[in-house]
Amino acid sequence: MNSLDFIVLIGTMLGIVLYGVWKTKGSRGLEGYLKGNNSMGWGTIGLSVMATQASAITFLSMPGQAYADGMGFVQIYFGMPFAIMIIAAYVVPMYHKLNVYTAYEYLENRFDLKSRLLAATLFLISRGLAAGVTIYAPAIILTSIMGWDINVTILVIGILVIIYTVSGGTKAVAVTQRYQMFVIMAGMVVAFIVVLEELPKGMGFDKAIMVATQMGKMEVVDIEFDPASRYNIWSGLFAAFFLSLSYFGADQSQVQRYISGKSVKEIRLGLLFNGFFKIPMQFSILLVGVLVFVFYQFNKPPIFFNDVELEQIRNSKYSEQVIELERVHTDLFEQKRTAVIELVEAESNKDQAAVLRLTERVNELELQDLETKSQLVSLMQDIDPLAEPKDSDYVFITWVLNYLPHGLIGLLMAVMFAAAMSSSASELNALGSTSIIDFYKRIVNKHSTDKQYLFASRLLTVFWGILAILFAIFAAQLDNLIQAVNIIGSVFYGPILGIFVVAFAFKSIKPNAVFIATIVSELVILVMFFMIQNGVFKMGYLWFNPIGVFLVVIISFIVQALTPRND
Repeated sequence: MNSLDFIVLIGTMLGIVLYGVWKTKGSRGLEGYLKGNNSMGWGTIGLSVMATQASAITFLSMPGQAYADGMGFVQIYFGMPFAIMIIAAYVVPMYHKLNVYTAYEYLENRFDLKSRLLAATLFLISRGLAAGVTIYAPAIILTSIMGWDINVTILVIGILVIIYTVSGGTKAVAVTQRYQMFVIMAGMVVAFIVVLEELPKGMGFDKAIMVATQMGKMEVVDIEFDPASRYNIWSGLFAAFFLSLSYFGADQSQVQRYISGKSVKEIRLGLLFNGFFKIPMQFSILLVGVLVFVFYQFNKPPIFFNDVELEQIRNSKYSEQVIELERVHTDLFEQKRTAVIELVEAESNKDQAAVLRLTERVNELELQDLETKSQLVSLMQDIDPLAEPKDSDYVFITWVLNYLPHGLIGLLMAVMFAAAMSSSASELNALGSTSIIDFYKRIVNKHSTDKQYLFASRLLTVFWGILAILFAIFAAQLDNLIQAVNIIGSVFYGPILGIFVVAFAFKSIKPNAVFIATIVSELVILVMFFMIQNGVFKMGYLWFNPIGVFLVVIISFIVQALTPRND
């Protein structure tokens, strides 16, 4: 990066912070700070909801996810439009009618205080952990660029996000996100164009897709039903449907984005806008990752994309082994590049026999290269057992820094930071709102002034920001970041949604039954999660969502049936 890139990057970061401070004007009261005085139109709602999801993780991790595993990840969004239609039809009118600050206020109206607090607690745990991951994501960028210590970088980013969030409030976050989404989309369009331009002469979009298809990166839909598979059409349409239903209907970080709408109509339009544009947006981002994969079939990639870890192993006692592994990596790349060029020519000449032979050759060389990389990772973990075994989160940032023109590098960095700060601000804003409304105002201090509640809300937001920073320091040990966020959500979202399903659909269920059912269900999900992590059995994490919902419903009925009628 040169001075122009840093001007664009730093200017954007400081601009967001200053804009958040400026927007505190008119948000002095608790309602203005938490709900923006119900002044949001559908466009702002739609873009704010989308930006809350589109954190830096989306733009860092999703291209890397596609680079490693192809386009199959997009299936996780297939159930989203159906979930949003249900929320728009049934949940939005209820929240709007009750004029709630948080989704969990409704549960006290339907059940009792302990049910409300249980759901709010599960949200605070899950979203607090996820907020740490979204702060960690942009820290990867600065670590790669500056060579800073990752913990120092996390601290700097976290403090900036806390200042922006505490100063802004819901309206500032939402209005800022509207402009950030335009910057984000422009940046990804630029990346798409540049990666195509950087491919060898004569390698257009169609040939690039052909290469990606032959190497197994364009398998968008997997119709095989396999519970152990993380992504297939069944988990996307069914299991992820419950994930989306819980995320948009019971997760305060999303609910807070749309309860500030002017009317039910505006809220519905904003949600539907997000529901039907989200899949094309995610597909496009994954496609950029696939094109980067094709790019690296003609331009030698590093054997490991995390420069910090790679440099550490190069300077270790295994330096000679690393040199040999890098030599093998280079040799395999040269063979593979030759085979890919021949594959493109064979496809152009309609020589199907040659296409089949060369496809097999290319994929064989790819597997050998992955094995070489695996040997390097084993050496890395022998030196440092806590070393990151995954480098997919570094793929896109490495390509940006090495191959984009100056100025555009700054733009892509600004895109990622804009996404990181807007998403993190939404999460901390929601964590502060839930803490003040569902706990402090409801239990700790029921009779205080609006000014005191506003101060307490900001103080609690700072508290959650500090916790998010602490968790971000440990996020380096997680899997691919985009998967980590969804795994965290899936562990908690099923039981949370289960409470709301019982509240809406089963009027005969009483508070004690649903309270016990939710606790038991969450414990079962946690046990399943740790069993899967330890290899006891295999199952995609998306299935935690419907399992959690059905457990709450079934156990609620069982407990209710065993409860004396006069209880």
